[in-house]
Amino acid sequence: MNLLRKILFPFAILYGFITSIRNFLFDKGILKSTSFDIPVIAVGNLSVGGTGKTPQIEYLIRLLSDQYRIATLSRGYKRKSEGFVLADATSNAEILGDEPFQFYQKFPNIQVAVDANRTNGIQQLLSQKNKPEVILLDDAYQHRKVKAGFYILLTSFDDLYADDYMLPTGNLRESRSGANRASIVVVTKCPKNLSEEKREQIRLKLKLSCSQQSFFTFIDYDDMVYGKEEKIAVNELKSESKLLIAGIAKPTPFFDYLKNETDECLTFPDHHHFSDADLDAIKNKANGRKIITTEKDYVRLKDSKLVSQLYYLPIKSTFINHQQNFDATVLEYVKTNSAT
Repeated sequence: MNLLRKILFPFAILYGFITSIRNFLFDKGILKSTSFDIPVIAVGNLSVGGTGKTPQIEYLIRLLSDQYRIATLSRGYKRKSEGFVLADATSNAEILGDEPFQFYQKFPNIQVAVDANRTNGIQQLLSQKNKPEVILLDDAYQHRKVKAGFYILLTSFDDLYADDYMLPTGNLRESRSGANRASIVVVTKCPKNLSEEKREQIRLKLKLSCSQQSFFTFIDYDDMVYGKEEKIAVNELKSESKLLIAGIAKPTPFFDYLKNETDECLTFPDHHHFSDADLDAIKNKANGRKIITTEKDYVRLKDSKLVSQLYYLPIKSTFINHQQNFDATVLEYVKTNSAT
């Protein structure tokens, strides 16, 4: 923890007090939460920064979309539109935000919507002629105005909420007690070989209740990178000199997976909108080499002047074990709360 964050500790206490009062008012029904008569699953975290929400939402889409009509609802962080927007053929990353547009591109059989007001967003989705049967709320753990039926809380292996502090001293949006709302806690970005002993230590540290289940996942990288017209095996690409770029919260694992000693890496802020100057700088830096980026960045760059040399590396969330238990728990919630 740096010195400035330590100095700001009194403000962290104040922020924690304010968020605790807010949660207390929602818990007691003094502030209103709206419930809906279809399954609503909220995925989020207690902290700011990347905990792997996008691959977790994609996992749920794959799990549920064969049996149910699915909609995702996000706020559309850094989008240039306002209000409720339902994705269609005219949509792009600027209208939807990068992650919702990624969902729309990858899963054409689902509805993808954005609205900062999640209550209005759900109401708008349910007013559609072909309304969804299940709604997945992306990054909505603190959005207490909607009372989801099922909460999935994510926390990164190397940045557990149990070890963190409130903003601005730490990265927590609300106190650790907010984890009590979770139906399931998923520890993300684990080492693939994480031992059962270490997993048990983490469970004890998280202090989960007997009704809460915990699971452990790791980021699984594709063995191919994909461009507009071709794909290349990662094993072939690793020996080639290339430029790696990322505008995500925690890019180090992405770089480490692909880079060799001749590669160069460029880092941009999370959800970065690439300007013409950025594109020129990237192209000059690449100097004719292939440019490899993340899937989230690719949706913002695929129509740019970089497209002829641009490729992306997909990722997915993979369970270390007990995947069937996770699937069964989610499916049982959806089945029990679906209209008959």
